Amino acid sequence: MIYIETGSTDVYYNFGLEYYFTLEKRLPETVFLFWRTTPTLMVGKYQNVLEEINKPYAGAHGIHLVRRMSGGGTIYTDMGGWQFTFIQHKEAGEIEFSQYIAPVIDALREMGVNAAFNGRNDLTIDGKKFSGNAQYRLGDCIVHHGSLLFDTDIAQMVASTTVDSYKITSKSIKSVRDRVTNISEHLPAPMDAETFKETMVRHIMNGSAAVYTVTPEDDARIREIAGEQFRSWERIFGRSPKFTIDRTGRFAGGKVQFKLDVQKGLIRDAAVYGDFFSTLDADTLCAALMGCPYERGAVLAALRSHGIDGAVYRISAEELASVVVD
Repeated sequence: MIYIETGSTDVYYNFGLEYYFTLEKRLPETVFLFWRTTPTLMVGKYQNVLEEINKPYAGAHGIHLVRRMSGGGTIYTDMGGWQFTFIQHKEAGEIEFSQYIAPVIDALREMGVNAAFNGRNDLTIDGKKFSGNAQYRLGDCIVHHGSLLFDTDIAQMVASTTVDSYKITSKSIKSVRDRVTNISEHLPAPMDAETFKETMVRHIMNGSAAVYTVTPEDDARIREIAGEQFRSWERIFGRSPKFTIDRTGRFAGGKVQFKLDVQKGLIRDAAVYGDFFSTLDADTLCAALMGCPYERGAVLAALRSHGIDGAVYRISAEELASVVVD
């Protein structure tokens, strides 16, 4: 096994590095990575982003958003958590987690943590989840990656993954705390995050000193991949499945209700209802939205470019945009 130090807490770079050493640069043995990121929401390959996250909260708190190349659910991670990756050249076969999870469990047990595999894709301590795992095939490689809650901000995890802001209560945070746990709470003695990483890497590498150092040429290509494959709007939102959304707002000028069909992150159909007054007909209001990215700023720009400001009595374009997108 060969260990690579990513040297970055940028999630897009780290996923770019994972992609690069899977598809473009082949090393002779299984590659192992152990890395972390600034606050990030990682959405599964097949998920609808807007149904999984609290986008306004994430934006206000500087939480990054990325779509994984693997399936599974959305996870929140931050500098109090760790990610691990195994990249192995392997013939096609069924998804199988145990061979990659086993060394992680063994390392934790060596530290005195009673870790266990729940049989699907989670690792638990005394029945509480601290790790989710996912797997995908790219080229002739299997990529297995997982998360480890070490000292993660649980309150922020709840807030950023609860779609309806009004449902973020102390009760919901307690409910999550009853189901998840941080590894640091179960160690026999206090340990900081860096010492934990060093211990995990040393155990999983099993005494091997095989290390690959990223070259300037590698780094340049990884940064390109990060932008092309993981950082772009198209990658994050454009791959969401088609969905319908019904949103209502009430203002001084009356009630406005939008019904929207969104596909690949773009508004494909729209209808508007309400008891508002306007100098424009409903078709003109809806035409402003057609083909527009489902983003607040893009919607506001589209409404203004179609002369909506001032055309709806006592309801501004900005207020209309707030109805369409949180």
